[in-house]
Amino acid sequence: MKRRQLIGYAGAGLLTTLTTILATKFQAAVAQPSSGLSVQWLGHTCFRFTSGGTRILVNPFQTLGCTAGYRPPTVEANLVLISSQLLDEGAVEGLPGNPRLIYEPGVYQFNDIQVQGIATDHDRQGGKRFGTNVAWRWSQGGINILHLGGAAAPITMEQKILMGRPDLLLVPVGGGPKAYTPQEAQQAIQALNPRLVIPTHYRTQAADAATCDLVSLDEFLAVMGGMPVRRSNSDTINLNPADLPQSGSAIQVLSYKF
Repeated sequence: MKRRQLIGYAGAGLLTTLTTILATKFQAAVAQPSSGLSVQWLGHTCFRFTSGGTRILVNPFQTLGCTAGYRPPTVEANLVLISSQLLDEGAVEGLPGNPRLIYEPGVYQFNDIQVQGIATDHDRQGGKRFGTNVAWRWSQGGINILHLGGAAAPITMEQKILMGRPDLLLVPVGGGPKAYTPQEAQQAIQALNPRLVIPTHYRTQAADAATCDLVSLDEFLAVMGGMPVRRSNSDTINLNPADLPQSGSAIQVLSYKF
């Protein structure tokens, strides 16, 4: 499959001009009936979201480095969203079927779901090292979802307006040169004020000890202090809007079955 470089927004001036217009239109378009949502963790930043017969897969990866011990996430999906073309979040070879693939910032329509890709820097040097990361925002099963991909840079005001307040935020927490450290993840969570947080991109027993530079989930949880933590003994949870915290935020931890 021929691949292209991710396209960022044309510039800060254009982004500032379009921000409020896009955010308003997107807010109006995402309202959907509440039918519940299944969220499956496939390792690292890869998740599959299922509701109403639609399966959305985010960030399938190759098994190497920090993902070496995970199973290849070659699962059925109707739509695949890619945050970057790095191998730990943009490996689509081997996926079954013929899913639609989106990997550039912009607003897209897929069946009755509108998906918005928001460009952020994938490193702390303005994208000079790892280029652009795409954060993905959409509503499915009555739940507003924001998957930050491999964000490493602080969230700007323009990006915050486009991202809105998510019901469910998936945020990288393990650090390294191309994703948030636990402290940076905490700042992103404070900026976005989500109802439920699923941490991603942290060190697990899947890691190749010699090459993986991520820290563990426990380091993130320690930074978050008193925020309530929900733990599941499964890699999959089923969510309805009523399951979300009615005030404040909580952290949801899923379990990968090695």
